[in-house]
Amino acid sequence: MTLAAQRAAAQLLHRPSKPRHPADVLRAIAGAQAQDPRQGRLALRARNAALVAADVDRARNEERSVVRAWAMRTTMHLLAADDAAWMVPLWEPVIQAEARRRLAHFGVDARAQDRALAAIRRLLAAGEPRTREEIVAAVENLGTGVTVQVRTHLFRLLMAEGEACAGPDRGSQATVIRLEAWLGERPAHDREAALRELAVRYLRAFGPATEADFAGWAGLPLRDVRAGLAGIADRIAEERPDGVTEPLLRLKGSRPRARGSYVRLLPGFDTYLMGHRDANFMATPAQWKRILPGGGILRPVIIRDGVAIGTWHQRRQGKRLSVRLEPFAAFDDDTRAAIEAELADLARFEGATVKLEEAGGDPK
Repeated sequence: MTLAAQRAAAQLLHRPSKPRHPADVLRAIAGAQAQDPRQGRLALRARNAALVAADVDRARNEERSVVRAWAMRTTMHLLAADDAAWMVPLWEPVIQAEARRRLAHFGVDARAQDRALAAIRRLLAAGEPRTREEIVAAVENLGTGVTVQVRTHLFRLLMAEGEACAGPDRGSQATVIRLEAWLGERPAHDREAALRELAVRYLRAFGPATEADFAGWAGLPLRDVRAGLAGIADRIAEERPDGVTEPLLRLKGSRPRARGSYVRLLPGFDTYLMGHRDANFMATPAQWKRILPGGGILRPVIIRDGVAIGTWHQRRQGKRLSVRLEPFAAFDDDTRAAIEAELADLARFEGATVKLEEAGGDPK
């Protein structure tokens, strides 16, 4: 089994029959990056053949078993709610400091920041979800100018203080709600225990991997990463394949297996693409330039058995999706048939019709 196939199986990209609930999938893959909520939902589609988009929305908006929060690399993720309780506090001090620094850069000094936070707290005190527009209006009544950047960092600061979280959508609008009103009282945070559990979750979802891989995925100081790994040292096995200089770490007894070949359409910023510092196991440097063209863009990728074989793009108009493929090399008949099956599954998941546009790309 190749390294790419092992790591893709650890990420459930072979689509085992279990887990089935959105929260269970998210626990197994250590969360899904979701600054774009639709792309975050599609990460679950790639890993489960039974879920539909409405299942993910229901888990977040009604069951409260899934939340959207800033976590790894201080980016927005979909997380199982019980995981968020111990995971999110690991990044809160960093997010607080960054948000205050950025707000000051945009002309909102510490006093104005505190006045704005106090106004938002009063608005959320009743425990009802509030839209971003309602929150901005409460802040603007204080005379504080609220640009898009200021709004974003105010929300980051509020949530990083453990007082609020993303609430249920109100139509097409996102909301913010007091944390205790939505998820209950957060348990006391044990940072050492959380780092140990994070190490377990990372190796289970991305192993075999290096210490540097773990640090890059987490976006935490190396001392924290090493503390987490040291705390589970008795559960870690090392291996050093030919040509690998730094030992690969895995949990003892954890060797996920994928039977047969498969193709998956991964969304933009899929967590599989973010888990390893050296990602040449899944794409060549030239191919990575097409996957990661710059400007903070990480394109949706087509993989076959864990290896990238192209990128893809989608345009949505209501219930219609137009998909364009950009292969790294000409697809054979089996691969094209597998992609067509993926497109049919995308239509099932979204409850939409999917039209395949003419494939493009360099066939070399």
